[in-house]
Amino acid sequence: MRPATLDEFVGQEKLLGSDAVLRQMIESDDLASFILWGPPGVGKTTLARIIAHKTNSKWVSFSAVTSGIKEIKAVMAEAEAFMSFEGKRTVLFVDEIHRFNKAQQDAFLPYVEAGTILLIGATTENPSFEINSALLSRLKVFVMEELSGADLLLILRRALTDCRLGLGNEKLAVSDDLLKLLAVYSSGDARTALNSLELAALLASRKEKKQISENDIKQAVQQTILKYDKAGENHFNIISALHKSMRNSDCDASLYWLARMLEAGEDPLYIARRVVRFASEDIGLAAPQALPQTVASMQAVELIGLPEAKLALAQAVVYCALAPKSNSIYKAYSEASGDALNTIAHPVPLHLRNAPTKLMKELGYSEGYKYAHSYENAKTDMKCLPDELAGRKYFVPSKRGFEGKIETL
Repeated sequence: MRPATLDEFVGQEKLLGSDAVLRQMIESDDLASFILWGPPGVGKTTLARIIAHKTNSKWVSFSAVTSGIKEIKAVMAEAEAFMSFEGKRTVLFVDEIHRFNKAQQDAFLPYVEAGTILLIGATTENPSFEINSALLSRLKVFVMEELSGADLLLILRRALTDCRLGLGNEKLAVSDDLLKLLAVYSSGDARTALNSLELAALLASRKEKKQISENDIKQAVQQTILKYDKAGENHFNIISALHKSMRNSDCDASLYWLARMLEAGEDPLYIARRVVRFASEDIGLAAPQALPQTVASMQAVELIGLPEAKLALAQAVVYCALAPKSNSIYKAYSEASGDALNTIAHPVPLHLRNAPTKLMKELGYSEGYKYAHSYENAKTDMKCLPDELAGRKYFVPSKRGFEGKIETL
């Protein structure tokens, strides 16, 4: 069911609409090296194959999973020879280009720079992290988005009615509601949708009526595929969404992003550590109980594990989302650490030093120290910062929550 032309291609209107730059490049055969970046099953390889049929250049395709420096050098030698004898470039398509290491990626540089090859790469990983900056600077990045529910419905209906390549000869009946359900389960991935439809069709074909049922769909899918990569960009995007939803006091969104991570198999201790950090960074003394709440949830994860500890994490996340917010502690420590790192190591004032020996007393250690408990409100006018930092004020409480009751002199 792989599309053979741009008109058959489903989705990616921003790239392949009638006036879109990539479509114009393909149809005019005026290509420049580029990367196709997007999640699985959105048509990266399919689009590359369509381009292969449209270009007048020599087309070479290989996968970064099975190819190394030796294969790259052989292709480059052939490309140079083709350029010399035919005067044409070689279009080199590299699937899973992010799997190449730095040395392998560097091998492309002189040939891309000289125009001997036109490099088209496909990747599911963020090129900013996975592609060398020197190579990336010579490539245009086109972002391919997840397919919408409507896109997947069109693909599924084509597969059911196409008698040459699809399931049309099976004469299977299925309701639009069930196809929509399958589209939801497929999470924007056409490959998953088609594989699941094929399995559901196999189950239905054994029945007398040849009708795909909801049970056939659920058996084919088993469960919703949550797109999540614990080492990739989605990992950082979703933890960012959790953090920012809690900061925005949206407990429902916070619970959703927490569930997305937990149900996809994220390490619960990683989540717990981030929530503990949030308690100090975004709540602080506005709600002092946030820190023990989040630490308790982390201990629950360590002591009882999953699935029981899911609710402890949910409780901590909801508490943090609903708590009054303050970043006063975060700002105070950032300023204090800035002074600690960016100024000279100021000596501790003599009156703040202990004097356990006679020599230290003679040198003035502890002289002039004022014991706070001997004064009203346990507060003195004694200076505790180095002279060079006298008057510096790091902690400024907000007016929210408990911090609104704190007075600093």
